[in-house]
Amino acid sequence: MESTKLGIRKWLSFIIAGLIGQLAWAIENNYLNVYVFDCTKNYDYIPIMVALSAVAATVTTLLMGALSDRLGKRKIFIAGGYLIWGITIILFAFLDPNSSVSFVAQSAALSGAFIVAMDCIMTFFGSTANDAAFNAFVTDNTEENNRGKVESVLSILPLIAMIAVVLLQGMLVRKVSETINDWSLFFYVFGGLTSLVGIVCFFLLPPDVKKPNKEEPYFKNIIYGFRPSVIKENPNLYITLFAFMIFSIGIQVFMPYFMVYIQKVLNFDLVMSAGPILGSACVITVVVGVYMDKIGKYKVVFGALGATILGAILLFFFQELGGVIAGGIILMSGFLLATAVFGAKIRDYTPENEVGLFQGVRMIFAVLIPMVTGPYIGQGASYINGTMYVDDFGQTSIQPNQYIFLFTAIVMLLVFIPIIILLRREKQDGKQAA
Repeated sequence: MESTKLGIRKWLSFIIAGLIGQLAWAIENNYLNVYVFDCTKNYDYIPIMVALSAVAATVTTLLMGALSDRLGKRKIFIAGGYLIWGITIILFAFLDPNSSVSFVAQSAALSGAFIVAMDCIMTFFGSTANDAAFNAFVTDNTEENNRGKVESVLSILPLIAMIAVVLLQGMLVRKVSETINDWSLFFYVFGGLTSLVGIVCFFLLPPDVKKPNKEEPYFKNIIYGFRPSVIKENPNLYITLFAFMIFSIGIQVFMPYFMVYIQKVLNFDLVMSAGPILGSACVITVVVGVYMDKIGKYKVVFGALGATILGAILLFFFQELGGVIAGGIILMSGFLLATAVFGAKIRDYTPENEVGLFQGVRMIFAVLIPMVTGPYIGQGASYINGTMYVDDFGQTSIQPNQYIFLFTAIVMLLVFIPIIILLRREKQDGKQAA
């Protein structure tokens, strides 16, 4: 199948808006976990923050995805959303109880509560710009014969973003004392960069191609993807979403704790450990992703799921640097490639005229359910041979351990069931299993 060329402007739009969006999400998904621990010395805020931000992201995407479809607008939601998104990132600099500009000086509990609340506010603007508008924009501007290539590029952007954040975090987060870090410059830089790209997007993004969809009332459109008739008309889409949901639950078992586990539990330097993992996974994903449409999406996803399981098992058994790097590369490569396949298949099965209406449904399957359940599975897994400790503020917490990876592998085994069902359905429908 010959790939349709996209043009330099579309590619730049995908890469620049996609990368900066992932930089902001890397902060939200990984470094806010480290930041809230630095501010409170309590791991218990992590699953609470992950769950609440997932709810905020899903509700936002439902509302704003339907609104962007109704108005036929993507560009203004992306550009304006990024601009305000960056401002909310900057505001985190004022929530550290140890900072001289803090709103919550010397109160760890209040700091934790404000960080969780601000995360939800940040997520509203991030989900408006990225989850609702940008994802719909990509679907609007791609076709089935080039989505594998586009998704492989988009899927590595989170890791490229994480590499950038890992490298810059060491320079931007300044150590004040043995137990206190100054995060203010970190948030100023990444918040400012996100807002700057919002301004760039006003000029870079091509004109909207989506026609306004005002056939149904707005609030009726919000629940469009939940109608039994719509589900019945698009069974393969919902099977794919269900498979992606199980996969994402498995990822969320370990992902919120991954950086904390490496940096705070294993005491590895992030640049020396996470750098090789993320960099190698990006290269592998790009190389395979370029040929994904030719190889076949199902062949790629079966191999990717196997790699994810193998990498998780290695990380369960090995805690020395070499074993962690090897397991991490295999795990992250499988994770990215599987994500690329799921993303492409979801776009393939999404009705062209209702792209925005399905973004909220996708968020429920890919974000809300996984982020509400996965982190708590990971937290529960850590109680197996876990280490309890009393933090500096007298609070008892559990330290994440290697069992988060074992439970990741177990959940991943379940993903094969809906994938096999989908493959059989496509063969029965007479459609080539791509």
